[in-house]
Amino acid sequence: MHRLLCFFPSKSNPLKNPISPFRNLPIFRTENPTRSPLRPATGFGLHPSVPTPPNRSPLSRFHLVSTNLSSLIHSTGGTRRFSGESGGREALHYDVVIVGAGPAGLSAAIRLKQLCRARNTDLSVCVLEKGSEVGAHIISGNVFEPRALDELIPCWRDEGAPIEVPVSHDKFWLLTENRALSLPSPFDNKGNYVISLSQLVRWMATKAEELGVEIYPGFAASEILYDEDDKVVGVATNDMGVAKDGSKKETFQRGVELKGHITLLAEGCRGSLSEKIIRDYKLRDKGQGQHQTYAIGIKEVWEIEEGKHVPGTVLHTVGWPLDMKTYGGSFLYHMNNRQISIGLVIALNYRNPYLSPFDEFQKLKHHPAIKSLLEGGSVLQYGARTLNEGGFQSIPNPVFPGGAIIGCSAGYINVPKIKGTHTAMKSGMLAAEAAFNVLDGGAQMEMYWDSLKRSWIWEELYRSRNYRPAFEYGLIPGLAFSALERYVFRGRLPLTLKHGKPDHEATDIAGVHTPIQYPRPDGRVSFDVPTSLYRSNTNHEHDQPAHLRLRDPTIPERVNLPLYAGPESRYCPARVYEYVPDEKHGMKLHINAQNCLHCKACDVKDPKQNIEWTVPEGGGGPGIKMHSSGQPIR
Repeated sequence: MHRLLCFFPSKSNPLKNPISPFRNLPIFRTENPTRSPLRPATGFGLHPSVPTPPNRSPLSRFHLVSTNLSSLIHSTGGTRRFSGESGGREALHYDVVIVGAGPAGLSAAIRLKQLCRARNTDLSVCVLEKGSEVGAHIISGNVFEPRALDELIPCWRDEGAPIEVPVSHDKFWLLTENRALSLPSPFDNKGNYVISLSQLVRWMATKAEELGVEIYPGFAASEILYDEDDKVVGVATNDMGVAKDGSKKETFQRGVELKGHITLLAEGCRGSLSEKIIRDYKLRDKGQGQHQTYAIGIKEVWEIEEGKHVPGTVLHTVGWPLDMKTYGGSFLYHMNNRQISIGLVIALNYRNPYLSPFDEFQKLKHHPAIKSLLEGGSVLQYGARTLNEGGFQSIPNPVFPGGAIIGCSAGYINVPKIKGTHTAMKSGMLAAEAAFNVLDGGAQMEMYWDSLKRSWIWEELYRSRNYRPAFEYGLIPGLAFSALERYVFRGRLPLTLKHGKPDHEATDIAGVHTPIQYPRPDGRVSFDVPTSLYRSNTNHEHDQPAHLRLRDPTIPERVNLPLYAGPESRYCPARVYEYVPDEKHGMKLHINAQNCLHCKACDVKDPKQNIEWTVPEGGGGPGIKMHSSGQPIR
């Protein structure tokens, strides 16, 4: 088996959808009979007029099969097929449909195809990715624990994996406004690496494609498909070419149904389909039972002066600029090429509605110990994303009729480690093994839930279960309890703490707090929102229905503004929400949906849970940017 896992060709694949998906949708057939005859080179959207990307075989290897998906076409190498469906949507049939090309989704896809080779069978597997390319929506500079990758691809060190910078220094500071007090580091990052997670998933995607996985970037899964027994049978993508007013533009094209015997949801934190499944099937009640709790992470990638750059240095801080009752902290990772990743994570159960995570991050960078590092450097990228911090207490039962939830959609982050990539990958592998046994051996998908509880994920999260809820009592009690839990009880305390209120309920009314006056950005270390948003390379089709929907359009003016001073104008790190004068000389909420970073803080923090985040047209959202060396920086 080890030799099997190590067998991968080494050719590169950028995995980018170079034109808008669904526009004049062509399908190409490879002349290589060992591959699926409908297998596109990079997923849908490839077109002969687009120049061949570097290191890719020329498109002359492919020839047009059909621009009309209504014809029924059978694959020679598996069970995937196209078919016409009633209702105007075409359908693609697979054995396994995976939503999300992040670490969990790609790990699941790779493991499925490895098992196919080991058992001399074939299952058709496709992966949908709502970003314009694989990695476009993954914004985290990352300290990576390779434990799961060691299991998935044991010879990754010989396969060109973009994992090159081992952790060299591991620091932990308690910040006051002007000082940095060194504390013993609890993170134990020996053997870990500082990486670009975006580059890692791109590399994983090439490995998945080499095994026969079909990856379709630019596809936004917007709908769960059910059969008559309420079993999930796949997903559908949203319609393209719909105007803001709901009318059909000239470019209109119906979405596509992707049907699978097994559907795996790997959308990341607060995935819209995953949340619907968890709610409708009551999976949290069937799991550990407690609500999920979240944080928002805001990040920049900088290029700093050569003399200040120490590759592999990892720094975490707690304390300033946050108050003593708000859980959070900062990170600063020295990557390669003189780049650092710096960010601030703030728990979304903060109480003060005047708090602005974006402005707290700008304030952090003016701390003397951090500002001196950044001065003389330049910002390359900006982004934000919510993180799930509920840990062991909040794990849902991840199995539903017809599939399972994997990765951060379920919530496997180890909070004291500040790591979730390795657990996400392992969960994808376990779900893949269960899915394979369902399809090839007649097992039940509940095998995934059983395997999860026997795995090292469960052990890790159980031992770390009390760290996050301990900070409900404030910074100092939280640090003290965490030290006892780590160094004395070692995760074996016969007590499991509970989380406090759900994040949206934790917000106080504005009357019990004083407005926070944040300093103006200096344009050198700190910046305003428009400047930062430009660096995120965010792009959405302007003329489309807003993907941010108000369940009750009267709540912003009737409740949020008078009671909470309009917190949506501050908790959003892209200023998507702003209150503007209306025609009656009052104030009304205006939504700039095209600014959305897909962080999903609004879906979590709105006091009345009035904002519903849904997927926009495929390919929209943050995008990767290249620096002068031509390497992705996110």
